[in-house]
Amino acid sequence: MAETIANKISIKFKLADGAALPEYKTAGAAGADICSNENCSIDPNSWKLISTGVFPEIPENFEIQVRSRSGLAAKNGVFVLNSPGTVDSDYRGEIKVILANMSDKVFEVKKGDRIAQLVVSPVTQAAFETVLEISDTERSAGGFGSTGVR
Repeated sequence: MAETIANKISIKFKLADGAALPEYKTAGAAGADICSNENCSIDPNSWKLISTGVFPEIPENFEIQVRSRSGLAAKNGVFVLNSPGTVDSDYRGEIKVILANMSDKVFEVKKGDRIAQLVVSPVTQAAFETVLEISDTERSAGGFGSTGVR
């Protein structure tokens, strides 16, 4: 089991040249900011895979979720396209971020810019099984919008 210290887990990272270790910016932050390790631009209504230069060793039974930074989304229309993206504990490659630009302007990414946030979460795997019947509920098979808006 991974070492925990006061509700913290230790995660090791190998860093490429010039890459920055993810960092929590406030004591109460759930997400640690991760930075770009390259200069590039993202055209309007487009997306790009951005290098971070960060290679994780995540303890078993944990994952890292890659999420958008609210300021980038609100001010620039830029967000993590597959948010939250999942980095599994057995992955040892570079964390790359799929940034989408939904604005009408080119978005410039500079090396060292905080482009996403990482949230560490415990993982529970399910035991899936096939059955002939499942239980009924009040909602049952009611899908999108079936419970109304009020």
